[in-house]
Amino acid sequence: MTMSGLDKLTEGFSRHLARTTSRRSSLAWLGAALTGAVAVPALPVSRAAAAEPKRAARVADDPGDPTSCDYWRYCAIDGFLCSCCGGSVSTCPPGTEMSPITWIGTCTNPSDGRAYVISYNDCCGTSSCGQCSCHRSEGDRPQVRPQSNNDYNWCLGTESSIYHCSAAAIIGVAIEP
Repeated sequence: MTMSGLDKLTEGFSRHLARTTSRRSSLAWLGAALTGAVAVPALPVSRAAAAEPKRAARVADDPGDPTSCDYWRYCAIDGFLCSCCGGSVSTCPPGTEMSPITWIGTCTNPSDGRAYVISYNDCCGTSSCGQCSCHRSEGDRPQVRPQSNNDYNWCLGTESSIYHCSAAAIIGVAIEP
């Protein structure tokens, strides 16, 4: 295509656009597109995925069996335990992805009597594990407070929304009131 042909094509498209649309609608469309493009990085899922992983709080003595529902970190867990599904207490099994969206709970370690803030993360990407089903609701809140409720499928922000298991990572020591 020659330059004059490209000029004619561009001119024809511009004239057609000018005849069929108003400036206001074009500006409104452009403004909406720019606003949407600017807002996407502000979404919490995007920020969570880009953040550096935090180091977990150290627990001097971590008593109990991580494959049992009675394990102290599982005071507000709901689902299959990753420690029974090829992962650990705080990590997902191979082939699954940890959701950046979590619910939290505060559990007391029986060995030191301190309360720890626990982040419950769903591991997603393969079918449900089906082993070590655990449903504890200590401190569970109504579904109108989703950050404190464990009845949701939290596999949002991942490649797949298929739930596999739940992990319990310590994110800090609870501050005394």
